[in-house]
Amino acid sequence: MQLSVVIVNYNVEFFLEQCLNSVYTALKHVEGEVYVVDNNSIDGSVEMVKAKFPKVHLIENKENVGFSRANNQALKIAKGTYHLLLNPDTIVEEDTFKKVVAFMDEHPEAGGLGVKMIDGKGNFLPESKRGLPTPKDAFYKIFGLSRLFPKSKKFGRYHLSFLDKEEIHEIEILSGAFMLMRKEALDKVGLLDEDFFMYGEDIDLSYRIVLGGYKNYYFPKTNIIHYKGESTKKSSVNYVFVFYNAMIIFAKKHFSTKNARAYSFLINMAIYFRASLAILNRFVRKAVVPVIDIVFILLGLFLIAENYQQIEQKVIPEELLIWALPAYTLVWFFSQIFSGGYDKPIKLVKNIIGATIGTGLILMIYALLPKEVQFSRLIILLGGAFVLVYYLISRFALHFIVGNDYRIGGAKNKRFAIVGELDEAKRVHQLLVQTNSRISAVEFVAAQDEKEAEAQIGTLSQLDQVIDIHKIDEVIFCAKDVAAADIITKMQAVGDGQVDFKIAQPETSFLIGSNSIDTQGGLYVMDINRINKPANRRNKRIIDIKLSFLFLILSPILVWGYVNKKQFYSNMVKILFGGLSFVGYAKVHHASNLKLPAIKKGVLNSSMLLEHQQLDEEAISRLNLIYAKNHSFMMDLKIIFKNLGKLDH
Repeated sequence: MQLSVVIVNYNVEFFLEQCLNSVYTALKHVEGEVYVVDNNSIDGSVEMVKAKFPKVHLIENKENVGFSRANNQALKIAKGTYHLLLNPDTIVEEDTFKKVVAFMDEHPEAGGLGVKMIDGKGNFLPESKRGLPTPKDAFYKIFGLSRLFPKSKKFGRYHLSFLDKEEIHEIEILSGAFMLMRKEALDKVGLLDEDFFMYGEDIDLSYRIVLGGYKNYYFPKTNIIHYKGESTKKSSVNYVFVFYNAMIIFAKKHFSTKNARAYSFLINMAIYFRASLAILNRFVRKAVVPVIDIVFILLGLFLIAENYQQIEQKVIPEELLIWALPAYTLVWFFSQIFSGGYDKPIKLVKNIIGATIGTGLILMIYALLPKEVQFSRLIILLGGAFVLVYYLISRFALHFIVGNDYRIGGAKNKRFAIVGELDEAKRVHQLLVQTNSRISAVEFVAAQDEKEAEAQIGTLSQLDQVIDIHKIDEVIFCAKDVAAADIITKMQAVGDGQVDFKIAQPETSFLIGSNSIDTQGGLYVMDINRINKPANRRNKRIIDIKLSFLFLILSPILVWGYVNKKQFYSNMVKILFGGLSFVGYAKVHHASNLKLPAIKKGVLNSSMLLEHQQLDEEAISRLNLIYAKNHSFMMDLKIIFKNLGKLDH
């Protein structure tokens, strides 16, 4: 047995399927075996592996035991001369295993090997080659010096950025995303250290291989795609703490006491520095637009009040303006939130509704105030007009200046190019239509050097010209017809940051790709997340509050229609305070249910869309999917009023 491939999976079913497809294609050239260790996923990963990849040695953990321990479970029983740790969000080329095994055979001093990795947009990933993270190198990395001086042998050691990424180099640290190791070396230095739950374990093992007298190599003569970041979000505060604490474990294990203390101090500084940046970044992203809105509205109201006093020759007590105008501003601001004016993408009608509701509320409150604190309805009306105009102008400005999530009506329609044989390309086209409504045009590109039909506007070798001439926004490769090596080559050749890429696996209902560094591993699947859209969540909660409150008020009359009166009252109170909802999913033990967006448990359920019918698990599961995909407040009302007699269940 030449090669044992070990993949640890946690809730990335679609990526795992794509990865395994590429792995088994590459194993046609090498004698090998595949282990998948699942860390208690709930997304249907295990069922998918059993159904589609029966040759896989599947280990099903009943809890998330972490990356190190899960890999070790397979490494202890793997039979290959070489052991490969491979992330599930990767794609290997058809000859990747053949090339790396041949290199290791030719270099008996090699204990470990890593390859050239690119992300989902075709960009080189610097973690493909790394040096030992000594205290000074970690300092240069943490505080940005390595990024400022990437070609410096002093500052660029963390990612060895001064080394040519197209040449083979001896390195110190391998990436856990693709970590090929000689079994003989592992027998000598040991397996992954299970003190590392996640992150740092690849650095530790790489360093131990070097200490054991072996060499680690960076081998760029084959490439892989590593989508990275699907299982963990690297911009999160949690990632910062977990990763840098792993570095502290590494320092205490391998550095002298003095250096370990210095390293730990540096890392702790980095933790709080990076965590603060992460929190600040998240706050700024969410708060910058609302804060600007509040400031401009408040300034506008003060200008209106000032001009009103000058024109009408009236003096409004300063203390009234100081508390009244900020209060008006907050009412208009929260009216915008309530009406969905801050939902993304922008819908101007919601901003209009928010401004109108806010003006109405202020006028009603104004009418109830004592005469001595009423100073002018005209200021309120002019303020309402100003707020309306401000939101319209500012949203148009965000649309044209920022774009993306702030586009009016959502993201712009895209122009797609599908690369593959015509039959498969048309299948993918249908899938694209089902999963993406933002389509401007779809062009077909032949997978071979010659077009097979008039419908195809070019060939794979002409892809760069197709993108340029037809203004293509996104390229979809049909994996059935285009080799992974060709896909990776083209992604690197034409990927300039402006074009997105997706890959369609044969006989699947999803397209995997990456749209930006913040959304690594984005994919198109059937949209079952409608129920979790902000407007629908808000409407669902409004229905729960209003109806439960109404039913409690009418309960002295309604309660006599229920057998379990105590349960009726309990349900209404729990719904009112958010513990329950009127409508939830129907209970069913079915794999598709594991993929549904999370919502509150309901007194009633989606299966009640159909009355007086015996439904099997498959039918109930379909109704749950329909409920999630097509949810509206009218659907909830229909279920509630059809089943009023069941509110005591």
